[in-house]
Amino acid sequence: MSNLNRRTPEKKNRRWLRRLLLLPFVLLAITVLQVGTLRFVDPPTSAFMVWRHIDGIGEEGFDLRQEWRDYDQISAHLPISLVAAEDQKFPQHHGFDMEAIDKALDSNARGGRVRGGNTISQQVAKNLFLWSGGGYFRKGLEAWYTLLIEAMWSKQRILEVYANIAEFGDGVYGAEAAAQAFFGKPASALTAAESARLAAVLPNPKKYNARNPGPYVQRRAAWIQRNARNLGGAAYLD
Repeated sequence: MSNLNRRTPEKKNRRWLRRLLLLPFVLLAITVLQVGTLRFVDPPTSAFMVWRHIDGIGEEGFDLRQEWRDYDQISAHLPISLVAAEDQKFPQHHGFDMEAIDKALDSNARGGRVRGGNTISQQVAKNLFLWSGGGYFRKGLEAWYTLLIEAMWSKQRILEVYANIAEFGDGVYGAEAAAQAFFGKPASALTAAESARLAAVLPNPKKYNARNPGPYVQRRAAWIQRNARNLGGAAYLD
């Protein structure tokens, strides 16, 4: 009996060790299932929306707005404006723009403006599944989700999800809510100029306003329109 008593804690320890060793594989399977499911199922919300909703509790007059629209229900001007503004190599890369990352690292090392070099795929990974902020752990998760998204989704799906979860104003998420809030029209009717203004506020949608653009947003929107034309317009994403 005494031998059995001695072996019992050892068996429990081995059992917990096996569980710990299995944990990374369980987490891996969960992330693959998440991304694989959202290839076909439209996400009802995002991690960023959830966090903003929590932050907004108790804020007088705060109302989080978002309405999903399929890719073909969004003006063709908006996806190319997003690409022209944030990720001009989007159709060619596999989730990471290495040239942009090198430039960002160089700028940061020289003490210049801190830049991230993030692609649209990385933005989707972060906004949909993670939280804001830095840290190697979060960046590692972002990279993993980015790889999964690029491997399992089409480029059009990535843009569709991004256009529906990006924050275009405080509590205003997605193309449809933004089009209605700032221009009083559906996302399908956005013009090239309006789409460029929406893309222009993305660096800081709580500070900049697409409806009443200041000098910065006006300059950036004009730059985005020029870039979109130089890329070849909506045909660049075909």
